[in-house]
Amino acid sequence: MRYSKLFGRTSKEAPHDADSVNARLLVQAGFINQLAAGIYTYLPLGLRVLMKIKTIVRQEMDAVDGQEVLMPALIPKAPWETTKRWDAIDVLFKLKGAGDKEFALGPTHEEVVTPLVQQYVKSYKDLPVSVYQIQDKFRNEPRAKSGLLRGREFAMKDMYSFHTSLADLEHYYDRVKQQYLTVFSRCGLDAIITEASGGVFSKYSHEYQVATPSGEDLIYQCDACQWAVNREIAQVKKGDACPVCGKGIVLEIKAIEVGNIFKLSTRFADDFGFRVALEDGSAGKVWMGCYGFGPSRVMGSIVEVHHDDAGMLWPKSVAPYHVHLVSLSHKDEDVKRQIDEAAQDMHDELEAADVEVLWDDREEVRAGEKFADADLIGIPLRLVVSEKTLAEGSCEWKERHEIDARLVKLKDVQEQTKEWLSAPERLTSH
Repeated sequence: MRYSKLFGRTSKEAPHDADSVNARLLVQAGFINQLAAGIYTYLPLGLRVLMKIKTIVRQEMDAVDGQEVLMPALIPKAPWETTKRWDAIDVLFKLKGAGDKEFALGPTHEEVVTPLVQQYVKSYKDLPVSVYQIQDKFRNEPRAKSGLLRGREFAMKDMYSFHTSLADLEHYYDRVKQQYLTVFSRCGLDAIITEASGGVFSKYSHEYQVATPSGEDLIYQCDACQWAVNREIAQVKKGDACPVCGKGIVLEIKAIEVGNIFKLSTRFADDFGFRVALEDGSAGKVWMGCYGFGPSRVMGSIVEVHHDDAGMLWPKSVAPYHVHLVSLSHKDEDVKRQIDEAAQDMHDELEAADVEVLWDDREEVRAGEKFADADLIGIPLRLVVSEKTLAEGSCEWKERHEIDARLVKLKDVQEQTKEWLSAPERLTSH
């Protein structure tokens, strides 16, 4: 992709109303555009990141036997009345359609998924089953803030599992709980499984928290066994002995919640009269689990965790492109032609090898501005072609998290880039 043709550009000035690192950098780098508070357009660079996060989620949910569906975002009033949540959810966007029929924009989908599965599942032989969707959700937040971390419209993966017993639910719940760690790791985040209130459903739910100085949550974690609990239900404080292992000391950590999972018990199945025929012929209750993951929130969290004073540092797995190729123009037409040809050849060879390349081919822009834009955008590898590098048959190779650059022979760029892509991630956290 040529940067000169890219829709959405960097800005020298940060947005005046940005109240978080991710809001400032994502807007300034041309990844998202704010339409209103908590409502964003994803520009090409930002959408590429979001889609890569969604791809990782799909792969890992498929690995735990999840099956993808897509449910309506527009939900009639009736199922909300069945669960008595029409007036109980304070962030519900409500609207009227033709004939004064009332609807809500879905902030969650228990009211849709439960009767949906009920239509197809009649026997214990049909269970367990787990379905998920990746869809935009809507919450009438009184004060949307922090960029992608708390929006009124946001991307969500919500998965729901259905079981014939609590024991089967707990077995699957533990399986998904561990799989989530793989999802976050692949996205470049070191998530902490944190105990939180289970509300009316169970003793505990589990949040996935990512430690960062800009976090809006406080959690307490043992420095030995890594047990963690949200401040809202904590019976410990900073400096206490760990109540689980008795060996470690409890630390207080600022963090961002990036996912959560719940055991819903039989609450929603009971509301809809959902029963299945058991092996002995009796009608059995249906137990449910809910597993939430916010791709857009994760995208914002990655920026909060991985950035420096110059811009973002994207993990290779979710970066909009793998390589930021920069060609430095020249006043001499012959030299300029050689630079352009070398850059074009490198671009084509890398793309042929399935390496994604954003090529800054702008002729009127000085080197310093191109480098500043590259740092701001945060693509993990920068390759520079200039008169100086061509004189040595090389290009300049610099990873985003490193200070120093080195020269790599043009003939070796493709091979070394492929090796770099397959190597373990090395990131700098703020």
